[in-house]
Amino acid sequence: MNVRYGRLARATLMTVAPAAMVLTAMPAAAQDSQGKWQVKLMGTAVLPDGKIKTVLNNAAGVPAGTQAKANDNIVPTLAIEYFFSPNFSVETICCLTQHDVDGAGALAGAELVSNIKILPATVSFKAHLPLGPIKPYVGAGPTYFIFIDEKSGATTKALGLTKQHLDDKVGVMLQAGVDIPLGAKGFGLSLDAKRYFLHPVARWYNAAGTELLATRHKLDPWVLSAGVAYRF
Repeated sequence: MNVRYGRLARATLMTVAPAAMVLTAMPAAAQDSQGKWQVKLMGTAVLPDGKIKTVLNNAAGVPAGTQAKANDNIVPTLAIEYFFSPNFSVETICCLTQHDVDGAGALAGAELVSNIKILPATVSFKAHLPLGPIKPYVGAGPTYFIFIDEKSGATTKALGLTKQHLDDKVGVMLQAGVDIPLGAKGFGLSLDAKRYFLHPVARWYNAAGTELLATRHKLDPWVLSAGVAYRF
């Protein structure tokens, strides 16, 4: 198994295992009488920060005051949720988002990292407020960001930094939203806002594999979603 598929498999296990542990720990009768599934298909705006918090290694001589900003993206998202009581549920999401990181400050407009693909393996434990047919909720949970196929940007390549790597990172997620039923057949609308908190390290290497630049970034994306839901 190559490194990429190994990382994807690890992310899948970290996403599914906590939810499976919750479900298997519940009494069978409780699952039969109260358990309900909900599936959501949403359009999602991923709005990361990307600001450099700390320069850990600057052997490349990048100018002081250099900053960074990750671009935004809009992607489809699939969410699967299990209600183990009327007001409590566990949810996992599936999406893949792609971003570039560009310079700001002393390197404004420079391309630092190109085409990072991010898989945010996330499990959320949610509390639904019993306020009538419209169901607001709050949630929180762990996340594990897998960075895939990251590449040095045109500017960093010109500086001799031909290879780039972002360290996979554990973080936390806070969530709030509302489910709006449409009729009595299980369909509905869903509005959701998540904020992730994680600070991964980006590393750049020369052709010989020597690390010449390492920076810790405040990624902390807002993830805003709207879409349709089906509960059964």
